[in-house]
Amino acid sequence: MDMAMLVAIGLLTGATTVLFGFGGGFVAVPVVVWADAALGTDAIRVATATSALVMLVNAAFATAVTPRRVLLALRGSGTLLPLLAAGACAGAYAARFAPAALARWAFVLYVAVTVLDLLLRPGFLRTGTRPGTDRAARADHRRPLPTTAGAPIGALAAFLGVGGSVMTVPAMRRAGHPMSVATALANPLTLAIALPAATVSLAGSPLPVAASHVDLVGLVDPWAAGALLLGALPVIAVLRRRPPHIPDRVHAWAYVGLLTVVALAMAAPDLAPTAGRV
Repeated sequence: MDMAMLVAIGLLTGATTVLFGFGGGFVAVPVVVWADAALGTDAIRVATATSALVMLVNAAFATAVTPRRVLLALRGSGTLLPLLAAGACAGAYAARFAPAALARWAFVLYVAVTVLDLLLRPGFLRTGTRPGTDRAARADHRRPLPTTAGAPIGALAAFLGVGGSVMTVPAMRRAGHPMSVATALANPLTLAIALPAATVSLAGSPLPVAASHVDLVGLVDPWAAGALLLGALPVIAVLRRRPPHIPDRVHAWAYVGLLTVVALAMAAPDLAPTAGRV
C-alpha cells in the first residue's frame, strides 16, 4: 500500500477519534492487516499491536485538547482506570500467542454482536431521557461506569487491538450522557488501555516468522503507524478546536453505521491480498 494512502486513511482515524472516540483502532486494524499482507497469518498480530500505538498517541492528544469541563465527568473513576490498564496488559499478552484466525473472527464477532445490541436494546439509539427534560434532571440521570467492568473491557479491547470505545461509549450513553460527551470521554479511557497494550507490543514481543519483508519494532509496524498518525493528528487538532454540530440521534446512528462497515471490512475474504506492503 502506498504511504500516501495510509496518510489519507490516517485522516479518517483522526475524525473517528474525535467524533466516535475510537482512537483509530477500528480503522487501523483492517488497514494494517491489508498493508502488511506479506506477513500472512501474522498480519493480524502486527495490526493489533500497531493499532495500540496509533491509539495511544491519538487518544493522548485528543484527551489533552478536550475541555476540562468535559473531562470532569470522569470524577469518581479513579479505580476504573488502573483496572482498565491491568486488563489491557493481560489482553495484549494473550494476543501475542492467539491463533490469527481467532483474533480476526473474534474482532468481527464482537463488533457484529455490539451492532445488534445497539440496534435492539433501548438506551443507545433510544435514550431513556425525554426531550423536554431539563439539564439538571438529565445530569441527575447520569451514572458512572461500573468499576467491575474495567478489567474485562481492558482485556478484550487490547486483545482485539481496539481502544475499548465500542464498550465504553454505549455504556456512557446508557448512563445518560449525550453522544458528544460519551465519545469525548472514551479517549482518556482508551489511553488507559492503549498505554500498557502498546508497551507490551513494543517490548519483548517475538518477531513473526515472515517479518523479513517488514521492518518491525517488537510487533509494531512503525512505518504504518507513523503514516496513520501523520494524517490523524492535524484532524484531531482541528475538530477539537471547532467541533461539528451533529444532532445527537444522527451521531448515534453514524456510530452504528461505522461499526457495521468495519465488521464487514474485516470479514471480507480478500481483506488481506497476497501482494506487497507499504
